[in-house]
Amino acid sequence: VYRGSVKEFPGFDASQDAEALYNAMKGFGSDKEAILDLITSRNNKQRVEICQAYKSQYGKDLIADLKYELTGKFERLMVSLMRPPPYSDAKEIKDAIAGVGTDEKCLIEILASRTNQEIHDLVAAYKDAYERDLEADIIGDTSGHFKKMLVVLLQGAREEDDVVSEDLVEQDAKDLLEAGELKWGTDEAQFIYILGRRSKQHLRLVFDEYLKISGKPIERSIRGELSGDFEKLMLAVVKCIRSTAEYFAERLYKAMKGLGTRDNTLIRIMVSRSEIDMLDIREVFRTKYDKSLYNMIKEDTSGEYKKALLKLCGGDDDAAGEFFPEAAQVAYRMWEISAVAKVELRGTVQPTGSFNDDGDAQVLRKAMKGLGTDEGAIIEVLTQRSNAQRQQILKAYKAHYGRDLMADLKSELSGSLAKLILGLMLTPAQYDAKQLRKAVEGAGTDESVLIEIMATRNNREIKAINEAYQEAYNKQLEDDLSSDTSGHFKRILVSLALGNRDEGPENLTQAHEDAKKLADVSSNDSSDSLETRFLSILCTRSYPHLRRVFQEFIKLTNHDVEHAIRKRMSGDVRDAFLAIVRSVKNKPAFFADKLYKSMKGAGTDERTLTRIMISRSEIDLFNIRGEFMDLFDKSLHRMIEKDTSGDYRTALLALCGGED
Repeated sequence: VYRGSVKEFPGFDASQDAEALYNAMKGFGSDKEAILDLITSRNNKQRVEICQAYKSQYGKDLIADLKYELTGKFERLMVSLMRPPPYSDAKEIKDAIAGVGTDEKCLIEILASRTNQEIHDLVAAYKDAYERDLEADIIGDTSGHFKKMLVVLLQGAREEDDVVSEDLVEQDAKDLLEAGELKWGTDEAQFIYILGRRSKQHLRLVFDEYLKISGKPIERSIRGELSGDFEKLMLAVVKCIRSTAEYFAERLYKAMKGLGTRDNTLIRIMVSRSEIDMLDIREVFRTKYDKSLYNMIKEDTSGEYKKALLKLCGGDDDAAGEFFPEAAQVAYRMWEISAVAKVELRGTVQPTGSFNDDGDAQVLRKAMKGLGTDEGAIIEVLTQRSNAQRQQILKAYKAHYGRDLMADLKSELSGSLAKLILGLMLTPAQYDAKQLRKAVEGAGTDESVLIEIMATRNNREIKAINEAYQEAYNKQLEDDLSSDTSGHFKRILVSLALGNRDEGPENLTQAHEDAKKLADVSSNDSSDSLETRFLSILCTRSYPHLRRVFQEFIKLTNHDVEHAIRKRMSGDVRDAFLAIVRSVKNKPAFFADKLYKSMKGAGTDERTLTRIMISRSEIDLFNIRGEFMDLFDKSLHRMIEKDTSGDYRTALLALCGGED
């Protein structure tokens, strides 16, 4: 099936088109609209024929005339469309290595994403156009492992058979694990050989196997083991093997998001994929970024340049009735894999081996006695003990000095550091109870805290929070939640506060029925039963079961369940359901996202930062760090370092543990 957006023009006549272009450019000024309409509605083969007809009719070079008549980005785009794809690639690479400095991103994008045939055609076109050897030029311009991998890719010798040997899949996964994670130093040659030679089909299975045996996606290991351009190249290769369409969707998104537009990247991708997989790229884009590629181009560009890009894009996926089977398939596959991966959850704070509660109590007392406070000593002891050990220190302190450690800490510390250290001294249930209490008491309610805690805690944790709440405030948590919230949001919280979620495995028949119920009510417009229906399933079914429900939902509707929630709900109800869905899909990723938002932009939301660092430190903070790196391409450690200061920062970094 053809998945490009530019189709062959029916009733094509090269000499007629050549004449139309000649007329559009002759005289004073040029008819840009006519030029763009004609060129974007012919496919590449037809454009090449127009160039030939133009030369034989007028004795002039069409590309040279277009360059002369047009300017800027629009000119680059039109000229780029006139070249055969291999010559376009050759020109991009020539520009990337000519002059001072090398545009590594362009080299990476082209060589990581092209098929064997496309690579062979590119090498030949380069030779023909510049009378130079591409491999020699790349060797002259790059170095190290980056160079070696580019040379391997330039051979265009990736295996292409679909027959996959399971033994070899297991062997390759094991070899990659042993070349990186399990080795002191990294054996780059293994990565280059396996990722550069094996077929796509084979490597997809290798990646699944790698996740199973190592508990982490191959991308995360590559980030940890390799560096610089070599790391970027290997990540691009992995992305293209998983899904070329997703790789380009991400490149397009990054080219347009934020300030300024990377027009060279935008032009190169829109031109090179317009006759290959633009429809797939659009689908992935729509699912991944919640807006259509068409709309993003429309907001980000202007003039004839914009019109031409939109014609290459070919259609707006935000329009009604558009389906995204491709993207849904990608999402579905990710589900399948995450369901089998045995991800070990681990915190960053472990109990200390040679623990002596009385010794710790003495260190703390000494740090607070007399004038001034030794914050460093307090931080060092309390961030390196488990919560159970901190509870023992509280008792030992009282037994030794007849004093209340909490009261002493409160009077000696202040600001953010005090909140963090005092939070660490409470049991997890007491701490959550306190955060919930703060969120509901006084004027105004902090719904985001209610959602974050209630949507992510398991039955055991919820039951403990209820007890701690009752003990600390002589009130039922449920009563306080009820009197402080209303409507469907209140009902969601009350249901979650019971800590009564099923804990069994998935039930396929039931999952299919549940998904159908959600799908039916999402498409039908009676809003009351919508929230009720979602509540009755999302707040009661077990996590493994809900994973299956969400998968079935994609099958039935071609949409992710998040899409349905966003489209049909609003406010706190929407946020609560989204939090539950994300928590079910990948809880560490949910918290990584919240941590990132608490620090990005101006100002830091220290309450959220403190709350998550404390409450996840013994559960899954190690995993959150990994997800943080995968999602935002920077380490949590670095971001905390940049965004906070003083003793507060020292304590947070101690909890975070380790650079990624």
